[in-house]
Amino acid sequence: MRRIAMPAALVFAGALALSGCAAEGGGDTAGSSGDTCTTVASEVRDVSNGVQNTLASASSTDEIESYLSDAQSRVDAAAEEAGDDDDLKSAVEDFKSELDAVGEYAGGLTEAPTEDDPSVTAIEQDPEELAERQTAVQEAAGEVTAVCGEDR
Repeated sequence: MRRIAMPAALVFAGALALSGCAAEGGGDTAGSSGDTCTTVASEVRDVSNGVQNTLASASSTDEIESYLSDAQSRVDAAAEEAGDDDDLKSAVEDFKSELDAVGEYAGGLTEAPTEDDPSVTAIEQDPEELAERQTAVQEAAGEVTAVCGEDR
């Protein structure tokens, strides 16, 4: 029995070592960098989608302002998480600039009674400007994702 157990244990230990499961220390820093990039890109993508949806479907300007405030906080945290990755930090900063532009656009929005029911208000938006803001946010988020797609 002992003759079979020892080689089997050695084979198992070798398999663990080859797979990285038995490795000591911090692990692969390139993998960690890629994980951080993916995490940051995912958060930026989520914020981008939320901003676009909120702009298109919010029922009040207060709702937009509240979401944008939360979005800025989330992106600030993502920027900090980017660490020393200059390309990633730059892409996140560009995304933050687009969020600022959305904030300026949202600051100029007004609410007015709807034609169907004057007791109900709706946000008056310029469809072309709305589309431009949504596209710019989406493209800036895409740039963050593209940075993460580069060889890391």
